[in-house]
Amino acid sequence: MSLSPVEGVARAEMEPAADPVKPDEQGVVGRSPGQLAWARLRRDRTAMVSGVVLILFVVLALAAPLIAKLYGVGPNEQFQQLLDGNGMPLGYVGGITGDHWFGLEPRLGRDIFIRMIYGMRTSLFIAFAAALVTTAIGVAAGILAGFLGGIVDTVISWITDVALALPFLIFALAVVPTVGLRFYGPREEVPPAFQVTVLIGIFAAFGWTSTARLVRGQVISLREREFVEAARASGAGLGHMLFRQLLPNLWAPILVAFSLAVPSYITGEAALSFLGIGILEPTADFGRMIFQSIPYLQTDPAYVFFPGVTIFILVLAFNLLGDALRDALDPKSSR
Repeated sequence: MSLSPVEGVARAEMEPAADPVKPDEQGVVGRSPGQLAWARLRRDRTAMVSGVVLILFVVLALAAPLIAKLYGVGPNEQFQQLLDGNGMPLGYVGGITGDHWFGLEPRLGRDIFIRMIYGMRTSLFIAFAAALVTTAIGVAAGILAGFLGGIVDTVISWITDVALALPFLIFALAVVPTVGLRFYGPREEVPPAFQVTVLIGIFAAFGWTSTARLVRGQVISLREREFVEAARASGAGLGHMLFRQLLPNLWAPILVAFSLAVPSYITGEAALSFLGIGILEPTADFGRMIFQSIPYLQTDPAYVFFPGVTIFILVLAFNLLGDALRDALDPKSSR
């Protein structure tokens, strides 16, 4: 039996209303900038592959002593009995065998694989340490120059311009040997720790400028924002303004600058060692290995192939991950 319109309305009013949708249960859940950046980064296959490669390299570098113990060969151990009368490795492709996966060095007979693992350890330590130091200096200089302005900005900008005007390579060629002779005589062996410290120092003297300029520009655009004005009006001190208001809004460009600085220091350290003013023998290093392989390019190409390809893949993975990280942290990115 059909109901009249009046009866239908009356019955509808008598029926209990459906429970309203609770916003906590089915509402839209917001995501933080970090979560959005991670979502973008996960969609980038190149970034994921680069990240896996870098994790593998870092694990190998950290586990170098354990690998040497399991491998049964030390980085400076020589196998002269496996060289011919001309100092060349016996066998094919530079002496590659089951005991020596990448062959042996000509003349000295050291294992190339274990030397590369220790060389990777040296390069990554110097690069990460230099990137941390230069990023810290650059952030401190840039945030002070951008926020305080005036004479502070003028002085820091002038120092930055002077540092950028100095030729890094010529300065390094002149300073690094002089520092070594200042503390050690010409016939004394310079400790590896001192060599590493000098390289980090020379990178720190020049590498902070780009980060400082980047941070300065970001701070200039942030210091007139409403949240900064509100903190200033509430009587917040300089430390609160810099570390609680400005610095949390600078983590994205700082992270990108750090990720792109590491590969530049890897190649820079290898170049200085190649020229003979970086890491010296007998410490394992990519630059020295490539330099020593030059006379054997035709007779033992494996000697230059393995270190060259390794440092190429390492630097390429860092650059690709840095570019992907920059795109992921950019809110206007279309990727």
